[in-house]
Amino acid sequence: MRSPPLRISVNVAARQIHSLVPAPRPRRSFHLTTPASLPRKRNFFTSNPYLSSQPGGDDAKPYLYQNQGQGRDQDQPGAANASPVAKRKPTRATPTKNSLRRVAIIAQQPKRGSQGSPGIDAAEADPSNMVSATCIAEAFNMPVVLEILSSHGFAIDPDGTRFDAAEVVHARGVNGGDIFVFPSGTIVTWSLPPDVVTKQILRAAEEPHAEALREVEDLEFTTDNGRETSTLKGDVVVLGTRKEHKDGDFLDTTLAKIAFSSGLARSTKLAVLESALTSYFESTRNIPALLSQGTGVPLSRKFILQKTGELLSLRAKLNHYSELTDNLPDIFWDSKSELGLEGYYDQVGRALDVNVRIRALNQKMDYAQEIATVLREMSSEQHGTRLEWIIIVLIFVEVVFELRRIVIEYKEKALAKELGTEI
Repeated sequence: MRSPPLRISVNVAARQIHSLVPAPRPRRSFHLTTPASLPRKRNFFTSNPYLSSQPGGDDAKPYLYQNQGQGRDQDQPGAANASPVAKRKPTRATPTKNSLRRVAIIAQQPKRGSQGSPGIDAAEADPSNMVSATCIAEAFNMPVVLEILSSHGFAIDPDGTRFDAAEVVHARGVNGGDIFVFPSGTIVTWSLPPDVVTKQILRAAEEPHAEALREVEDLEFTTDNGRETSTLKGDVVVLGTRKEHKDGDFLDTTLAKIAFSSGLARSTKLAVLESALTSYFESTRNIPALLSQGTGVPLSRKFILQKTGELLSLRAKLNHYSELTDNLPDIFWDSKSELGLEGYYDQVGRALDVNVRIRALNQKMDYAQEIATVLREMSSEQHGTRLEWIIIVLIFVEVVFELRRIVIEYKEKALAKELGTEI
């Protein structure tokens, strides 16, 4: 037989030798848990200086970690020389340029009034591309307006619009800015700050408003040399200056400005009436609550008459004594239809919701009229009741005097009868 190969014999010999050598004992830890299973220290992987500080004493110092993901134990050499962790810088209180806090701060700032607002930068209040309307009085003395503007060097009607001075006065400054003064007490300026013009024309105002009651409305405007007609896109007036740029004819552009200015002046005048009606409601807001108590209203007859007169005056200013409810002002009746001035006027009215505001204002006045009617009726009833009590008192006094007369006559007759019997 063939002998087994040498490889098999070597394996058998290795098994025998391995069985004779004792196996090494497994290493065991002296503790129940191994170092890898110990809980992490408080300063492990943390950037909080309070969590990374050494416990046990006031002199404990926080430690920095040089490598992200590897913490140094306090027993390692060099750990005591580590630099302390610097405290975090506080969060910046100054808002960023586009933050919501900055938007809220800007929204809370007051609007630019007749004399400007200190909360708006000069760059933001640049009037070079702004149309500003300011209502400063109930009406203007137009001849005095012409005199004032001429005396200050403004060019009167420079483009030959030939409008009557009783309807609108157009003046232009040295810098090319336009001024339109309407008899309704409103000034509209293009590329000019309205404050300067307001101070100059205030002398021509009839029944001027207090500074707090003045209303100001602004619109932006731009020019388009490729358009012949103008339009209103959102809150931006686009003036078509093609003819002006090509032929040097400023008349069409000026007429468009007058149409837009008239619509803006109408909205500003309406805003004054809205503010006046709001003040009226504030002065009478407690009356419905007093009526609901059923104890009567302790208001004088003079107060009731004053409030009734104020309401009638507001209603007359809205519907009778102004052109607020007219579809088209009188100055545009004779204008050419191809100029489209009526359309410009209507665009401003639609953009500013003038018709809707007029309707809402009339509805509020109807409610105020109901309150005034109830007050007048109650005043009349109180006056009638007072007259009735006066009549009752007078009748009672007359009855007393009549009884006194009867008693005196009866006593005189009795006395005369006694004297007659004695005689």
